[in-house]
Amino acid sequence: MSKGMDQKKSDKKQPTKTLKEKRAAKKEKKK
Repeated sequence: MSKGMDQKKSDKKQPTKTLKEKRAAKKEKKK
């Protein structure tokens, strides 16, 4: 859970992540 929160924080700090990257991260989490 803390990892997800960290990702949200970094996402807000640098919105350079593309939608594709976000989706890939979600897929990796489900794995």
